[in-house]
Amino acid sequence: MSVRCDLLVRGAGEVVTMAPGAGQAPHGPGASVDLGVIPRGAVASRDGRVVWTGPESEIAAALEVPGDARVVDVEGAAVVPGFVDAHTPLVWAGERAAEYGARLGGATYLEIQEAGGGINSTVRATRAATEEQLAALAACRLDSFLRHGTTTLEAKTGYGLTLEDERKQLAAAEVAHPVRRVHTVLAAHLTPEEYAGRDDEYIALVCDEILPALAGQAEFVDVFCDEGAFTVAQARRVLEAGRALGYRLKIHAEELAHTGGTALAASLGAVSADHLIHITGEDIAALKESGTVAVLLPGTSYTLHTTYAPAKELLAAGVTVALATDFNPGSCYSENLQMAISLACQEDRLTPAEALRAATTGGAAALGLQHEVGSLEPGKSCDLLVLDSATHEELPYHWGVNLVTGVIAGGEVVVHDRRVVRAAPTSTVTSPADGGLT
Repeated sequence: MSVRCDLLVRGAGEVVTMAPGAGQAPHGPGASVDLGVIPRGAVASRDGRVVWTGPESEIAAALEVPGDARVVDVEGAAVVPGFVDAHTPLVWAGERAAEYGARLGGATYLEIQEAGGGINSTVRATRAATEEQLAALAACRLDSFLRHGTTTLEAKTGYGLTLEDERKQLAAAEVAHPVRRVHTVLAAHLTPEEYAGRDDEYIALVCDEILPALAGQAEFVDVFCDEGAFTVAQARRVLEAGRALGYRLKIHAEELAHTGGTALAASLGAVSADHLIHITGEDIAALKESGTVAVLLPGTSYTLHTTYAPAKELLAAGVTVALATDFNPGSCYSENLQMAISLACQEDRLTPAEALRAATTGGAAALGLQHEVGSLEPGKSCDLLVLDSATHEELPYHWGVNLVTGVIAGGEVVVHDRRVVRAAPTSTVTSPADGGLT
């Protein structure tokens, strides 16, 4: 029986479904990850959901394509799922370009922070901004994320550090935009200046006032458990308070030093533990046992000139790995997850297939959305990217450029010819001869 669709993407050099067994078996030197690649493939959706993927040669037998359906011919381009960026502090004001130069001059992250820069300088600027100003900044950033292929991302708070300003960040992050957002309260990002020397009092404020007031407005609670931030005991208070209020758990851990945050995350069944540069073999085993996703942020290692998290060891142990940008004003000012993919391959020695899986299905798992996004499988949201390449392997190989030429999110064309269009054009029918996302 044929399947009716209202969108058909055809003419792909390959469709990377991320569904093992859906396409040809991995082949060639070093090929071990089955991404469900369909050569000369096609994707069909209805009401924003994937209803079919398969070889172009099977379209006539498998699909009912009504006259008013939108038909997009990508003319030999590779089609991959939309990226899922699982670690992004989206909403903040101010810039810290001077700090970048200071670090290159020899100043450390902690020295900059102790001199009044760092996170607290962004907190001051964010508090001074209005919700409307923050929403406008968020919309511009979301446009950039979308142009670079991110169709789902996490939107953390963490630059307000008062109930009023954390709520303002959450509200600004709701600005209308095609990128799907998952919200996280990171009020326990750093002790704000007005609580200097009173870390436990600030943690009490987070647990007793901020988290209860924002419950229901965010899916996750997060805490920065690291050298110069919060201790394991303080992080436990935050995460246990959040869990009791219905939040799911995330943690920043082992970025600057090994402090025990990863073991805490595993013991509490956190959905993800992020950064993980200084984790141990015991930490890796704990993540595997708990099912906690390891979210790796190679862009911060690149910016801060530090070592990279042990991605290969995590994968070898069977831990689910996600790649994310950590887009933020201090340690990774980049909305380009393609760059994170390239860095993971170049510096962590992931294969292109491993890195793409981490940026799609891995990211979805880190946000608890593995049944909704991250792959092109029937029933999931039709979020896909059209690449300026016939193969997904060019994503890390042809680095430093934007290889995404078109984006479909929820079955709608939202980026055409690298320009954000937000919604499908008025004309709903294209001929295969027209080519491209028109």
